[in-house]
Amino acid sequence: MKLPTGLISSILRVATALLLGAASVAAYAQANSIEAINVSPQAGGKVVIKVTMKQAPASPPAGFTINNPPRIAFDFPNTGSALGRGTQEVGEGDLRSFNVVQAGDRTRLVLNLARVSSYDTQIEGRALLITLQGAGAAASPAGATTTFAQVQPGDQRHALRDIDFRRGRSGEGRVVVDLSDNAVGINLRLQGKAIVIDFINTTLPKNLERRMDVTDFGTPVQIISASTQGGNSRVVIEPAGAWEHTAYQTDNRFTVEIKPQVEDADRITRGGKYKGDKLSLNFQNVEVRAVLQVIADFTEKNIITSDTVTGNLTLRLKDVPWDQALDIILQSKGLDLRETGNVVWIAPRDELATREKLALEAQQQITDLEPTRTESFQLNYQKADAFQKLLADPAQRMLSKRGSAVVDARTNIIFVQDTPARLEEVRKLIRQVDVPVRQVMIESRIVEANDDFARNLGARLGYHDTIGEGINPSTGNTRSTPQLLPGGSLSDTGFHTGQTTTSPAFPNDSLFVNLPAPAIGTTPAGVFSLILFNQRRTRFLNLELSALQVDGRGKIISSPRVVTADKIEATIEDGVEIPYLQASSSGSTSVSFRKATLSLKVKPQVTPDDNVIMNLKVNKDSRGEDTIAGPAINTKQIVTEVLVENGGTVVIGGIYIQEESSQTRKVPVLGDLPYVGFLFKQNLKLDNRRELLIFITPKILKDSLTLR
Repeated sequence: MKLPTGLISSILRVATALLLGAASVAAYAQANSIEAINVSPQAGGKVVIKVTMKQAPASPPAGFTINNPPRIAFDFPNTGSALGRGTQEVGEGDLRSFNVVQAGDRTRLVLNLARVSSYDTQIEGRALLITLQGAGAAASPAGATTTFAQVQPGDQRHALRDIDFRRGRSGEGRVVVDLSDNAVGINLRLQGKAIVIDFINTTLPKNLERRMDVTDFGTPVQIISASTQGGNSRVVIEPAGAWEHTAYQTDNRFTVEIKPQVEDADRITRGGKYKGDKLSLNFQNVEVRAVLQVIADFTEKNIITSDTVTGNLTLRLKDVPWDQALDIILQSKGLDLRETGNVVWIAPRDELATREKLALEAQQQITDLEPTRTESFQLNYQKADAFQKLLADPAQRMLSKRGSAVVDARTNIIFVQDTPARLEEVRKLIRQVDVPVRQVMIESRIVEANDDFARNLGARLGYHDTIGEGINPSTGNTRSTPQLLPGGSLSDTGFHTGQTTTSPAFPNDSLFVNLPAPAIGTTPAGVFSLILFNQRRTRFLNLELSALQVDGRGKIISSPRVVTADKIEATIEDGVEIPYLQASSSGSTSVSFRKATLSLKVKPQVTPDDNVIMNLKVNKDSRGEDTIAGPAINTKQIVTEVLVENGGTVVIGGIYIQEESSQTRKVPVLGDLPYVGFLFKQNLKLDNRRELLIFITPKILKDSLTLR
């Protein structure tokens, strides 16, 4: 479509007028301009850059330093450039070149350096003098002095309001000094292993002139001393160990942060959570928005600042990571940020919280109006009714308010009705929980070993006189002279070699010693008998020696094993149920049973790193002695919880019992006679040992289920 010639002329006149108006506004806004830049080398490697302005600047421009690559940048607000060129090669001292870039009503001067260098600024008439200190000043950082504010001629007296110490979350120590105003001159330097801070032309109250021991805070800082030095105030910080420091000032608060050095695998020292490139900032009563713009230019991030971000800021930072500098600015002004990709939105905390709340409420309203749909999910390993309880749990409901879940138990299918977003979450959840249950074989080995030893020795000794009738001292009966039987035994003694009787050997004898060896269990002792006569066989001596020794060893190995699923309790047992009669309150009797079994009860839990946690109960019971109430049960049991690696074996318990006894019965004096003392005493010795060990071996079954 072709426009009329008159209309085109009108549009051109309006556009020209708008451009002229914009130019006049820009010219009015840019009340000052840079007319010339001259560079002159000085002695000692110093370089002076003279920036001639159209009008005398009210204050030095804000500047910041970049370490890599080494640069110093100055921002001139409401200033244009009349140089006609943007880049100039220099090659004097540490200054290689400089760039002048104009953006809107702001002009930036960037000094490209050969190495990092400190600088000073001074206003002289219509010119700004920038002095680069040269390599000599930057070569000795240990004794270098960092100036945070210039001392002005005729400066008024300042004061320190408070000196405080705080411990950070990462173990760093912070020395916080509250100043009377933000124009206090501050010089910081390292002196030996201490940090010395001089506050120029500043008074120190008497209550702050003290020495603080802060060792108990667990930071690198040990001692903080405050004193008066002439017309200045001095604070000395004494750290210990390997440390690094950062100093910055925000408005009337000066902070020195000392943190321990953390060395990573590449032996590169990094500080705390801040990983950004280091920069230096020096701003005196400048707008917060301008400082944020400087950080945006340094990081090349897109920073959007809310219109509600206002106010001025005095900020002095020296070699601070840019993300820490941004954090300091946000904290000092009550701001916060939200980052999405390469875009950072900065606004007051309340404003961001309100925006997020409104966004969530809008999203909730959309969810309440979003149409629902129904999907079916086939579960292979998980029970559908159990999964339904998981979805609709009132304590933590995973479905929306309009969502529901129905189960078909016959096909193990669950039908879910909800919004598409919630259905996708249900699908992800099913992929995580509907998996095969891992199985574990638990093998227990119970080893019982016993070593028994018993030995009994005894003797019986008696005397008989056949002249006259003897009297049995125990019964009072009398008897006639005993008859001698073939084989050398007497008819009424019951006494002969290799045989023992339960009645006294000679009822009419005087029994001097009666200490025979007792039986062990049901096994009687062996007996050796001897009878000595006189020539007429009217008097004789009766001797009986008895002895028994039992030595036994045994071992019982029981090995119950069971296979069960993860977190499912399993039990295996083998044994008998012993019946016994039990009387009731009515007087009748009934048959009851007691178990005497070998059993293993276990509940395993497989950990993600293929270890097994087991709740165990192992029983090894056997029948004991019969009592009036029924048979006793000998019980061996252990209940415990252990963590064992897959395929590993652990001893979960053991019992060791040793029973040792020695007993002697004897006739006083005669039992202690040498050689013949054994005829007058009885020796009993017992040494029994029993040991029980229980081993557990879990094995996670991956491919097959095998019991061997």
